[in-house]
Amino acid sequence: MDASHVSRHPVFCTVVPPHLLDKIARSEQLRRADAAQRTLEQDALLRTRRSVTTLRGIAPAVGTPVSDAPRRTVYDAQHRTRLPGKKVRAEGAEPTGDATVNRAYAGLGATYELFLKGFGRHSIDDSGLALDASVHYGQDYNNAFWDGQQMVFGDGDGDIFLDFTVSIDVIGHELTHGVTQYTANLEYHGQSGALNESMSDVFGSLIKQYSLDQTAQDADWLIGAGLLGPDVSGVALRSMKAPGTAYDDDELGKDPQPATMDDYVKTSQDNGGVHINSGIPNHAFYLLATELGGKAWERAGRIWYDTLTGGELASDADFKDFARLSVAAAVARYGDGGAEHQALQKAWSAVGLG
Repeated sequence: MDASHVSRHPVFCTVVPPHLLDKIARSEQLRRADAAQRTLEQDALLRTRRSVTTLRGIAPAVGTPVSDAPRRTVYDAQHRTRLPGKKVRAEGAEPTGDATVNRAYAGLGATYELFLKGFGRHSIDDSGLALDASVHYGQDYNNAFWDGQQMVFGDGDGDIFLDFTVSIDVIGHELTHGVTQYTANLEYHGQSGALNESMSDVFGSLIKQYSLDQTAQDADWLIGAGLLGPDVSGVALRSMKAPGTAYDDDELGKDPQPATMDDYVKTSQDNGGVHINSGIPNHAFYLLATELGGKAWERAGRIWYDTLTGGELASDADFKDFARLSVAAAVARYGDGGAEHQALQKAWSAVGLG
């Protein structure tokens, strides 16, 4: 692997950003505050292990034929933090009586299928990597993550956050961190980190759209819809259609995501705002996909996938780098006079990256 694709910074990518958990940890309701604090502490313990797997710059095995079928295994962590836990469903096995297990199994399969049928990719590493997941992780654990080797889902506290397997885009989001790990390996800070998060939101949304057979116009473009508790004033963790509008709640605060570079957030928190400024490339993708119409994974998604996996995207790339390379990818695949090229230029200009 090229040296530019080896991360130089610790990486730990969770679907719920730390700034949200920090906010909840200051709640006057002790149960909410305690659950958020425990999640933050557990994430801190896991961060070092995740950084080690990313620093390896793992290259997939070559020379071995791979099957077009996934290899899924779901484990029950039984509310402990030791992974993987008890094996409860293997590839091809019948559904269990645990809806969380079955949702995780289905989400792993949907992710595998989108990458295979949409982009010709065989699993996370493109070499048929087995897809493992552990559910019922920890006590009231308010997050989900890819740890460099497997997926892990908390049950949420049942109050602010519900079971983290309820949103298939959350499953796809975290598994896409694995795809990024095996390709551009985008460093997890500043704009490269925001691109890392945006890649996961984009493909997480595409996985949901693919599983529901939706067009770009039919999709809700929300990340984590159904994840927030009934008393939370919000619809999701993030909105690609309208960044900054996903929630506005007394406990969570107001969604801080910008939609354009005019509102870019400079901060030292959240690894330089990786979950915040990801709203900008997210919105560019939404604009591209809806301008082109039809199934978003077929053209817009193809351009994003080509850019991520093309070998030119440096691990420390910024938004302008990605915009430039995506235009080159669109021209390479569709020509420079087509609707794809024009729509892409229009989308990047709209978010201030023309």
